[in-house]
Amino acid sequence: GSVKAGKMPEGEKMGQCKQEEEQQQKEEEREGLIEFYSSYQELFQFFCSNTTIHGAIRLVCSKKNKMKTAFWSVLFFLTFGLMYWQFGILYREYFSYPVNLNLNLNSDRLTFPAVTLCTLNPYRYSAIRKQLDKLDQITHQTLLDLYDYNMSLPQTDWSSSSTQRRSSRSLLHHIQRHPLRRQKRDNLVNLPENSPSVDKNDWKIGFVLCNENNDCFHQAYSSGVDAVREWYSFHYINILAQVPDAKALDESDFENFIYACRFNEATCDKANYTHFHHPLYGNCYTFNDNSSSVWTSSMPGINNGLSLVVRTEQNDFIPLLSTVTGARVMVHDQNEPAFMDDGGFNVRPGIETSISMRKEMTMRLGGSYSDCTEDGSDVPVQNLYSSRYTEQVCIRSCFQLNMVERCGCAYYFYPLPSGAEYCDYMKHKAWGYCYYKLLAEFKADVLGCFHKCRKPCKMTEYQLSAGYSRWPSAVSEDWVFYMLSQQNKYNITSKRNGIAKVNIFFKEWNYKTNGESPAFTVVTLLSQLGNQWSLWFGSSVLSVMELAELVLDFIAITFILGFRWFRSRQKLPPPMPPLNSQDNAAFQDEAPALRAPHRFTVEAVVTTLPSYNSLEPRGPSRDGEEGHE
Repeated sequence: GSVKAGKMPEGEKMGQCKQEEEQQQKEEEREGLIEFYSSYQELFQFFCSNTTIHGAIRLVCSKKNKMKTAFWSVLFFLTFGLMYWQFGILYREYFSYPVNLNLNLNSDRLTFPAVTLCTLNPYRYSAIRKQLDKLDQITHQTLLDLYDYNMSLPQTDWSSSSTQRRSSRSLLHHIQRHPLRRQKRDNLVNLPENSPSVDKNDWKIGFVLCNENNDCFHQAYSSGVDAVREWYSFHYINILAQVPDAKALDESDFENFIYACRFNEATCDKANYTHFHHPLYGNCYTFNDNSSSVWTSSMPGINNGLSLVVRTEQNDFIPLLSTVTGARVMVHDQNEPAFMDDGGFNVRPGIETSISMRKEMTMRLGGSYSDCTEDGSDVPVQNLYSSRYTEQVCIRSCFQLNMVERCGCAYYFYPLPSGAEYCDYMKHKAWGYCYYKLLAEFKADVLGCFHKCRKPCKMTEYQLSAGYSRWPSAVSEDWVFYMLSQQNKYNITSKRNGIAKVNIFFKEWNYKTNGESPAFTVVTLLSQLGNQWSLWFGSSVLSVMELAELVLDFIAITFILGFRWFRSRQKLPPPMPPLNSQDNAAFQDEAPALRAPHRFTVEAVVTTLPSYNSLEPRGPSRDGEEGHE
């Protein structure tokens, strides 16, 4: 009975051990669902053995041959480097936003452009005639003093009121403040009245403009003609600025300038043009602007365009401003101002000028592809013109705004900003000095107008080519001039310089469109990246996902190993504190006692081993054998 009681605990222990092993095995199986790689070597070995990237399996298969392993490792990573070098080139090209230029030829009914025609002769307004006559008189005396030239003056009535005489004296005072002077090559000098004759090539002519601080700006010219025109124009602008609403004065004489007007074989009328006055180019007339129905051309050719017969004879104008005979023509788009200085060209008297046009449209991509603007709303310059945005509109508005800010007044040639007034040396004595200094900075782009003003994304241009022939011919001029004198009451004084003819028409029915399209889209980028990936590794998108998985596993293993290292550092026992002198003395006192031998009492518990017979199994068969013995 005592033996059975001794065996039961051992059996229970063995059963308990089996249960623990089974439970541990189940726990290991459960942990295997979230178990991670235990080392970097295991991670890379699994990746190289199972990835679909070509060449990776060689790193595992040749691991017993170190030379092959090194060769395939170098080749594998060299291929990766070359592939990502190509990737870098593709990304750089994509983010440079290249464009393709698309050229298209279109055939359709063409909208005829606006045509502006100017007389090339500034008009003598009746409101400022007395002041202009006084300016001419002063200029006559100036040319007589400088060049001994006696300029003929028109007959004028100098009898005027006291107010006009005071105005003339004031004008004389300001003109004397800015006289024309001869300038030596290096120094500006005033010539005495009885100056000896000198070599004209050793001198320049110009005028000096000073401010309130007596800082002066020397405006000199090598050509006396240019100097006289600029000096006269400066004083002429001041006279115009003194007249309220001088730009609104309408003293046009359309019938006395335009003798004949036809479009598409139909006669033009006053509803087809608008009038404005340019300070230097005189009366200007714009045909086919937005004030009426827009003309269209269904056929090309000289008979399907605009034909004008204009008078080019000068009469009662300002010869010191205009030194050219003829007319000035400019072709531009509707809702765009006519900048005659930039795009215009002159028509010769006695000549028929045939101008053929070809329409060309340009459409640029905005945003990241170019620095163009859709409507100018994102340009930091206020549009002072009552027209749509163009680059020239922006540049002139930028200069005018800087003029108002720096000089306190506006330049007469450009629109007037709100709350400003035009420059006039009666009110702004130093505006000439400020203007010419600002103009020099503007041309050098110190003001930044050329950088601020961007090109429009959509613009229409007209490519022009001109042909010339004598008109009227020698055999027909008699009856042509006779018919003009009967119809237009034209008194002919100079047949050859009296009239000119202008024909403006489309050269062909087709017009060209220059468009832009993205050369490198996202689809193109992905396609090129896929081509490079297939070239170097012969794999697919899933192979890229395998590589991404490898990177994520690498990061996860690094995090896990770092976390384990941090935990192990926290579980280390603290170091033993150093012993002080008292502890050492006590240890020396106890040393002899420690060196004495100690006696230990060991109690042995002897358990009687079971006999050999007790290990044999018991059962009925064994009992039977004993009984047999």
